[in-house]
Amino acid sequence: MDSVVERVTRERAMAWVEQRAAENGGWISRDQLLRGFCPDGAEPLGLIDYSRGIRNPAHMAATLSITTSVGGPYEDRELGDGLLHYAYRQGGRGGDNTKLRRAMELGVPLILFIKTEPNVLVPVQPVYVVADDESTQTFVIALDEDFRDIEDPTSLTEEQRRYAVRTARQRLHQPVFRGRVIRAYATRCSICSLAHGRLLEAAHIYPDSHPEGRAVVSNGLSLCSIHHAAYDANLLGITPDHVVQLDDELLTEVDGPMLRHGLQEMHGRALTLPARRQDRPDRDALAFRYEAFRR
Repeated sequence: MDSVVERVTRERAMAWVEQRAAENGGWISRDQLLRGFCPDGAEPLGLIDYSRGIRNPAHMAATLSITTSVGGPYEDRELGDGLLHYAYRQGGRGGDNTKLRRAMELGVPLILFIKTEPNVLVPVQPVYVVADDESTQTFVIALDEDFRDIEDPTSLTEEQRRYAVRTARQRLHQPVFRGRVIRAYATRCSICSLAHGRLLEAAHIYPDSHPEGRAVVSNGLSLCSIHHAAYDANLLGITPDHVVQLDDELLTEVDGPMLRHGLQEMHGRALTLPARRQDRPDRDALAFRYEAFRR
């Protein structure tokens, strides 16, 4: 494939992934990725491989995407440096690794797919191959293109490491958390049942700063933008028994249809819960946040 055509195809594939994931609330299905993208009306181009964790289209010079799992294979690990260390595929320096190394040489962007459950993936893009560590037989994957200019990404300064960790939290941890939470709530707001994925957010119950503020589904709620903002501002609370409560002043205020229908009519409504019991909000977390709301 001509280099310009390949670049355009790569850009369009990423735009297509972004659009589909946004519609779902941050995640995308395996079936969509296998046969959903058709560049310029041509034959469908699979964006992941059927059985391998790397997608190397025969007509492209470099790898298009890589896939790893939450708590996945020991060979793929995100270390304290905020970078993903992606193990060589079988074949040493050859095989699938050739095109991944070529992606590093060309500096082209890749799509990283995080498998959060069978047939469900969360995209993180673009990512870049910034180093080939033969001593550990791993490629170093950065979540920010700035790392392409660092002389040795395997040996970061303290400032660079802090930046990488912060970037990983923003571009890796939070998208995975959002995708898992919204998927658990069937792409609906747990308060008003709004089903537009683009307008849904994953709210933390225990905040990030709390020792229990982990990015797990049971510490999250799928909320539309307005209910997320109200929850974070403690204008809206949720009891440990999953009942929505509004701040007294907000409940009696007269303002307009958005306040009346969007917030006041939610007072006393029961939260819509995930189908799987293990995904439902932690009762202790809800109690903690409800006390903050009461105060």
